[in-house]
Amino acid sequence: MRLCRFQHAGNVRAGNVQAGFYADDHVVPLTAAANACGEPLDLSAGDELLPLLPGGQHFAAASKLAAWLTENTDALPSAARLSVDDVQLLVPVPAPRKIFCLAGNYSKHIEEGGGVAPERAETFPYVFMKPITTLTHPGAAVEIPRVSPDAIDWELELAVVIGRTVKHATAANALEFVAGYTIVNDISNRRFRPNPGRKERPKDTFFDWLHGKWFDTFCPTGPCITSASAISDPQSLAMQLRLNDEVRQDSSTAAQIFSVAEVIEFISQMVTLEPGDIISTGTPSGVGSATGTFLKPGDRLDATIAQIGTLSTPIVAED
Repeated sequence: MRLCRFQHAGNVRAGNVQAGFYADDHVVPLTAAANACGEPLDLSAGDELLPLLPGGQHFAAASKLAAWLTENTDALPSAARLSVDDVQLLVPVPAPRKIFCLAGNYSKHIEEGGGVAPERAETFPYVFMKPITTLTHPGAAVEIPRVSPDAIDWELELAVVIGRTVKHATAANALEFVAGYTIVNDISNRRFRPNPGRKERPKDTFFDWLHGKWFDTFCPTGPCITSASAISDPQSLAMQLRLNDEVRQDSSTAAQIFSVAEVIEFISQMVTLEPGDIISTGTPSGVGSATGTFLKPGDRLDATIAQIGTLSTPIVAED
């Protein structure tokens, strides 16, 4: 089951957001599917997706409706099937309390940056956070910042959406707290140097790197959430990113150093994870900095993960 949030294109206004079932080329509003089904179902979730996913109060009803839709496609009125070209897809979780991201969770990505991939038992997940202002809708533009425009890079990542509150999860039970999975493109400024004439301090390199993750629009997310019940093994998902139709990243979540379950275990030892929290689990090799290829206005990124979909992002210059 894939669910999305959307608005009708050309009619974007507050209060017009809907939830729907997502297919690669169309969206079916939940209300339209329920009407076509003809069976009373409690789906009073508005445009929120979490109540419809594992851990949510309407998950059983949403699953039943999704199954009906799969088996009765021909019974759906044509007007209930909205082309993705006629809607504005929105970030699946509009206001997560926390957005965690992983650095260096794929060995080949570490190596392409000139590092040495560590033995798993000798390290731990490197975690940082992004502010909510980095979130960018599917199809909406990433803005190349005026202050530092010359080394903006992409990072295709599998993202986890937490469905139930948890502290001290274990790798054995961590996936029980996952509502679903989506795609994040962790846009990064590789050479951000505030005040280039500054006096160097010991931690400058670290903070230059961290600050390069925080620019507005630097976290495109979507196009949907795939229910955790539909992905039995998050460590077996093919991943591919294309820049202007040229494949740049081509890998699998199987290559992660720390699995989704292990990452949840690690973070939840320190932080209480809450419904809607997003954990983006790191990027494979093939980022632009490895070849000196950086984003410029007019570019387009298409980030695909199997069983989820494709997150498309145009690139523009900041006004």
